[in-house]
Amino acid sequence: MVKIRLKRMGAKKRPFYRLVVADSRSPRDGRFIEALGFYDPLPAPAKVQIDADKVRKWLSMGARPSDTARALLQRQGILARPAGVSYPAKAAVEASPAVEAVTETVPEASVDTEPVAGATEA
Repeated sequence: MVKIRLKRMGAKKRPFYRLVVADSRSPRDGRFIEALGFYDPLPAPAKVQIDADKVRKWLSMGARPSDTARALLQRQGILARPAGVSYPAKAAVEASPAVEAVTETVPEASVDTEPVAGATEA
C-alpha cells in the first residue's frame, strides 16, 4: 500500500519534516517515492509548503495519508475537513487554558525526635 506520510529530518531537538509518498513497508525515514512538500513546526507560525496538485494526483491513484498527514492536508485546505471540525490557531490554543492546573498540597513530613526503642547511638 502507498502512504502519504511525514519523514523526519533535521538535527536533534530541531525537527523538520518532509511530506512524502512511500511504500507502507519502508521505514519512516527511509526510501520514498516522491516528495510532496515540507512542514517546519518550530517557527511561530509553522511553515508549510505542499504541492497540492501532486497530492491530489497520488490520492486519485489510491495513496492513503497517515493521520498526521491528513490533519496537515486538511489545515492547508487540500483535503476537505469532516463536518463540524475546525482547527484553531496554535497561538489561540496556547493562550486559552483548556484545563486548569491542579495543585496538590503535600503536608510536611513530621520528624520524630524521640529515639527508637532498642536503637543505640554510635
